[in-house]
Amino acid sequence: MKKTKRLVKFFLLWAAICSLPGFAPQSSDWLLEKMPVDLEKDFALSALPPHLRDQSTVYLLDPNKGYYVARKGTNGFSTLVIRTLWEKAEFSQDLYAAISFDPEGAKVYLPVFFDVAAMRGSGKYTPPQIKDIIVKRVKDGTYKAPARTGVSYMLSPLLRAYDGDSIVNQVIPHYMFYAPGVDNGDIGGEWDGHGPFAIGTGDALDKKNSIFNFIIIPAGDAEKARIVEANKDLLRRLAEYKPYLKINTETSPVTHHHH
Repeated sequence: MKKTKRLVKFFLLWAAICSLPGFAPQSSDWLLEKMPVDLEKDFALSALPPHLRDQSTVYLLDPNKGYYVARKGTNGFSTLVIRTLWEKAEFSQDLYAAISFDPEGAKVYLPVFFDVAAMRGSGKYTPPQIKDIIVKRVKDGTYKAPARTGVSYMLSPLLRAYDGDSIVNQVIPHYMFYAPGVDNGDIGGEWDGHGPFAIGTGDALDKKNSIFNFIIIPAGDAEKARIVEANKDLLRRLAEYKPYLKINTETSPVTHHHH
């Protein structure tokens, strides 16, 4: 009987703890696998045009802590591989999106990616909690829109990201221009694989607060072919690391996505 009472007390206590604000039960899905350092670095750098790579800052992910500076650059451009999209409110294991920013984008957008990675790496937050925190910080002005127009290069030969609710491989090197508050209704955007087309965070933020909106311009077919050819070795290494990162460059889908 005493044992039964102890168990009841334990479960009541556990239920009370679980109901506390900010409490997130530990589960295995939050912890990401660390990419091999050289592979992650080279993949991140592939987001940039070749002439910007050598002097750029490279951030790598420590799955338990968040991003850290692997190489401090001098040209103001920064690059990293995103593994979590807060607006989806889920912890994916197989998302790999190499993205880079100019100095203005690095100033306003990188802190968001850093905070999301640190929260996930702590194991203390659920995906919906992280989403709610980011939305709150946008609305209270903690995260701000860029002060000027700028560019984010996503010129990697492989993007493994969401297409709707599924994560798929895409060969879609592209340029993204900061466009807070701008949607396809404003620019007449209709996806045809050539752009321009506006993307954002779906319904996570209303138009007034949509500081993460971009206008994307995909690389042309000839440029895309050159990028794939120049990155054959990187593509081989990615496929060897994770077989699901292997792509058929002749038939890979070219689709739009959300960041």
